[in-house]
Amino acid sequence: QVQLVESGGGLVQAGGSLRLSCAATGLTFSTYNMGWFRQAPGQEREFVAAIKRTGDTVFGTDSVKGRFTISRDNAKNTVYLQMNSLIPEDTAVYYCAADRPGYYYRPSTRSSYEYWGQGTQVTVSS
Repeated sequence: QVQLVESGGGLVQAGGSLRLSCAATGLTFSTYNMGWFRQAPGQEREFVAAIKRTGDTVFGTDSVKGRFTISRDNAKNTVYLQMNSLIPEDTAVYYCAADRPGYYYRPSTRSSYEYWGQGTQVTVSS
């Protein structure tokens, strides 16, 4: 059974940093493309970043470029999202996801992902 478990969320002041982790079990982690999405109250789930099994990275909204970094440790079956210079608009529940093997992978498309974590809350105070 595949499980993705996020951790590292919390309350932080604007300008602060957080590192989210997503630990995966039940799959051959190194063969999966991994993504991070976020969802603020009343809004659609938004693509944040992805890291392919090759290590190539893709970022979503321009607002996170230069502030967020995505990485993976295949030995630990874990993907990370380092978030710096946080702003109140980053407040959301953050979800990690693993892609759908054998299907054409579009990093920013939710349907490209088969497995999702339960999410971790990030709140940035002004």
